[in-house]
Amino acid sequence: MKGRPMKIEDLERIVLVSDPKLSPDARLAAFTVTKPSIREDKYLSSIWLLDTKSLSYEQLTAGPSDHSPEWSPDGRRICFLSRRTLKEGEEGAELWIADVFARGEPRMLLKLDRPIRNAQWSPDGRRILFISRVGRKDEDVKVIEELPFWFNGEGFIYGLRDHVFVADVYSGNYFQLTSGDVNVKFARWSPNGRRVAFVAETDRLRPYIKDVFVVDAEGGEPVKLTRGNMTIIDLDWSPDGRMIVFRGHDLRRGLTSHYKVWVVDVEGGEPRCVFNADLDAVNAMNSDVRGPSSARYIQWVEGHIYFPVSVGGYVHLYRTDAEGEHEPVIQGEIVVEDFSISRELICTTAMRFDRPPEVYIYREGELKLATDFNGWLLREVGLGRPERFTFRASDGVEVEGWVLKPHGFVEGRKYPAILYIHGGPPTTYGEGFMHEFHVLAGEGFALIFMNPRGSSGYSEGFKDIRGRYGDRDYKDIMEGLDYVLEKFPFIDGERVGVTGGSYGGFMVNWIIGHTDRFKAAVTQRSICNWISDYGTTDIGFYFNEDQIAGGFGRPFWDERWFRKYWDMSPIKYVGNVKTPLLIIHSMEDYRCWMDQALQLFTALKVRGIPVRLVLFPKENHDLSRKGKPKHRVERLKQIVGWFKKYLAED
Repeated sequence: MKGRPMKIEDLERIVLVSDPKLSPDARLAAFTVTKPSIREDKYLSSIWLLDTKSLSYEQLTAGPSDHSPEWSPDGRRICFLSRRTLKEGEEGAELWIADVFARGEPRMLLKLDRPIRNAQWSPDGRRILFISRVGRKDEDVKVIEELPFWFNGEGFIYGLRDHVFVADVYSGNYFQLTSGDVNVKFARWSPNGRRVAFVAETDRLRPYIKDVFVVDAEGGEPVKLTRGNMTIIDLDWSPDGRMIVFRGHDLRRGLTSHYKVWVVDVEGGEPRCVFNADLDAVNAMNSDVRGPSSARYIQWVEGHIYFPVSVGGYVHLYRTDAEGEHEPVIQGEIVVEDFSISRELICTTAMRFDRPPEVYIYREGELKLATDFNGWLLREVGLGRPERFTFRASDGVEVEGWVLKPHGFVEGRKYPAILYIHGGPPTTYGEGFMHEFHVLAGEGFALIFMNPRGSSGYSEGFKDIRGRYGDRDYKDIMEGLDYVLEKFPFIDGERVGVTGGSYGGFMVNWIIGHTDRFKAAVTQRSICNWISDYGTTDIGFYFNEDQIAGGFGRPFWDERWFRKYWDMSPIKYVGNVKTPLLIIHSMEDYRCWMDQALQLFTALKVRGIPVRLVLFPKENHDLSRKGKPKHRVERLKQIVGWFKKYLAED
């Protein structure tokens, strides 16, 4: 393999390219370029412009915190979000406007002490819609009367609600369009600008239930178009303004259900599914090199609706018409990320296992690379490609996985290996670029990763392991490892480690309580006790009922379900653990709270098992993907050091 190995510090040499948006005439595309800086310990982002014909590109804004560009209807201006005048750690956001052709200094339209997202110009170009927060946080004593009381990446959220606002593009004056005890998640102008459609949750105890509403753009009482029985992500209007399309599911398999594409008449009626293939209409791919994005993942352009679909180890772009005739548009060994659709072309970011996301242009059936921000690094390092394998599990179902050889692989030598388990569980491995994987390969480890039962990208039945965590998924993983050790003789079966995060961390904890075949383990942002997790996390009070007990309305204090929670908790089996364990956890992880790490560490320490606890302050569940660059570097150093210590040759 030519080129040097990927290093941990190469994190700051990877350019994160994201969020392309085509101008109304499709001649230009605005996109975001983000560079991690280890020295400054932050991410530096700016807006760039691409000429879609010549494929030349240049920087438009200076940054250092500009992202989420949106074009005005006349194609002369963009608005974008930034933190240009905010201090480090200061809460808030800013909305700016830049003239694309005059190239003068952008002007700040408004500055708030709370988040701004989902910005969109009105069709007449005189107003900008955005979503922001209503309510105030308790700065000292916390007086809480509702769930969820906090949320990962946001902190305490009780008493706060997200609503739609509309701002004048000249004065910056704005008004609140929606109100009440709802949380707005997504909003879009109608094609004529007279109405706004939005997705909102209305029940704090069932935040997985979301509905589609339509409201007059000048205000008034919203009209609900759905029936309070679905999970809904986002939406778009039909070009004639008569229908709305949305991605969601009807909870027929609880939170595990595949996302489908639905249309509903604005004047009322039952939603109708127009993409009913046994596939997931989401991008479920794992990657640690994604930049900030406000991309729209459901777009109705002329006669077709465009959306992503997870297909095994890939993510493809599909389209359907309003009658349900669907087809892939961009497919192959690729992960389609953000995209923007026009009549003439598609502008998208896409990645492969050995190439981080770049901007591509799809025109007349050909996908062409348009940017090459990461070319310098890729020509310097030698990145391997994994070998795909499939095996038949003991129940006859086919399971997909990959093996990545260590950098500098020499035939005839034996190598230590790391089995890496993804989170979710409904996410997927495959062609997603993982800086971490290439680092571990560069340190001399083989990588084993697979999509066991519970993963997205396959059938809904494959994805559904509600009430069976630690059963069929565990068997798939262990049977897959057996298959790999037989098929890939260069892997030393006596020097295999295991790691994973979130659900993958749960599975690591489960594995070491049920087998001692691994020489070392690293558990990250994990769960060891489903009972305590129920009441301490942002989603545990409903997620655990559905996923662990097997259905909503099954709390742990009900004797019928208590045993289920406890039997699936790895802490129950801590007395069996012999494997040296590194525990990595963020101190502000409200998805899997820090108590999970503390419980496991204490139990293993009392038992005398080799264990180390590494806590990262001011980080959340997304440490490995969006954490401070210095913390991301230290995390990888801890993982590499642990496995080198225990997987070294005797």
